[in-house]
Amino acid sequence: MSRDPTEGPRLVVSPSRTVVGTGAVEHAGKYAALYGERALVVATEQIHRIHGARLEGILEDAGVPCETYTEVRPDPTIADVEAAYERYREGDCDVIVTLGGGSSIDAGKAVGILAGNDGEIREFGVDRAGYEGVPEPIPPLVAVNTTAGTGSEATRSVVLTDADTDTKFLIVSENVVPTVAIEDPELVTSLPRSHTAFTGIDALTHAIEAFVSVNAWAIPDDFARNAIRRLDGSLRKAWANGEDVEARTGTLIGQLQAGQAFTNSSVALVHGMARPLGAQLHLPHGLANAVLLPYVMEFSAMGAPEKYAEIARLLGAADAHTPDREAARLASDAVFELCSELGLYDELESFGEIPDRETYLGLVERMADDAIESGSPANNPRKPTREEIEELYVRVYDDALAPEAPRRSDDD
Repeated sequence: MSRDPTEGPRLVVSPSRTVVGTGAVEHAGKYAALYGERALVVATEQIHRIHGARLEGILEDAGVPCETYTEVRPDPTIADVEAAYERYREGDCDVIVTLGGGSSIDAGKAVGILAGNDGEIREFGVDRAGYEGVPEPIPPLVAVNTTAGTGSEATRSVVLTDADTDTKFLIVSENVVPTVAIEDPELVTSLPRSHTAFTGIDALTHAIEAFVSVNAWAIPDDFARNAIRRLDGSLRKAWANGEDVEARTGTLIGQLQAGQAFTNSSVALVHGMARPLGAQLHLPHGLANAVLLPYVMEFSAMGAPEKYAEIARLLGAADAHTPDREAARLASDAVFELCSELGLYDELESFGEIPDRETYLGLVERMADDAIESGSPANNPRKPTREEIEELYVRVYDDALAPEAPRRSDDD
């Protein structure tokens, strides 16, 4: 499945520097001062309320005064980005410091795109500009991570919401990779169980999709293997006891490696379907991935049985003596079990707006269009038809999303 290294040279992208461990956030000022003189801090209001004063004190102590933009929404919009860029420009900033998870990091990357390039942010989406459609590098970006899921601090991807069309769009370019990633487990101990689960399954999805993608190759494969193994060993513990610093560190490293895996390979069908599902049902990205992942794995296993078999073994669902095709089928079962153990199906009521079946069916055709347009399904080891994507959406609704669905009923 992995590409032959004789095909030619391949680029491996990653932050220039990554600081990992307790107290890592104290290094943010040093690196901001190395790359700039005035920072724009980009965060959600909630995360800024928890960690903002500390981070801004660290920056000030390093001689880097800062402007702040704290209105980033959980799924950042074009309006968020434009307002944050205006703050960057008016504040005469030259370095961006993000505080938070994927929403803050993606918003910060998008501010950087506007700062370094001409044009409106929507024009850089892969559906309009293609992959690597950002011609000039963004300003230096220091990503202080406060979740263990998106891996955005290590990637060339930006996901934004176009509120006018209620759809998400993707920007991909090596020119948006953050300069510095800060991974401090103390900053994730405050994550509630729900978001520990969302972000953890998001990271696992990144690793699995990178590993089975038609664009997979040796280096991201090893990132993915390590991420799957590390997340399997740490995520349940971090969910059960958020103050377990060792487990939190494991999830942070696992999601970083998962980010490195997919940004150097690709995501596939899960992400293609999750973006429109999340946009239409207002689900957090990680929860949308979690709902879809085991169903897409079950659908896709025949396209790469040896890869899915290895995933099952990494998750402890099969051993070396289990035939590959049997082991491949067990991989999705292991993920179903993990999602149930983490209570993910219980979170749909609180974190989504699940319509009745008739209304949902009216959305399926549009969601399938958006999924295909994203390009991600083309990376899947089993190439889905439009009809198969629509069938998967319907199956997921009937089995997991509907109020009386078996997966939700099993959790009662």
